[in-house]
Amino acid sequence: MTPLQNAVKTAEGVMVNGFVISPCVEQCTGCERVREFDEEKFCSSYPDPAYKWSGGRCNFATHVKAQATATAKVNPLKASKRAAKGR
Repeated sequence: MTPLQNAVKTAEGVMVNGFVISPCVEQCTGCERVREFDEEKFCSSYPDPAYKWSGGRCNFATHVKAQATATAKVNPLKASKRAAKGR
């Protein structure tokens, strides 16, 4: 893990480029975007990691693989017509 660049500790918290950032949550463990500052871990892509995980999974997460989508739905009427033509 590389440290956060331009990070400054203020009374509000840790500030990077004008944004106050929150520490990473447990689900962020293993992500390549996690950076360390003052022995605490922060996300280098989003200031509030807990909010990103609140809806299910974080779209920035590099350690979570996307789930395979279901096969495409086939219109039964079109499928029967194709079968009748021999396709």
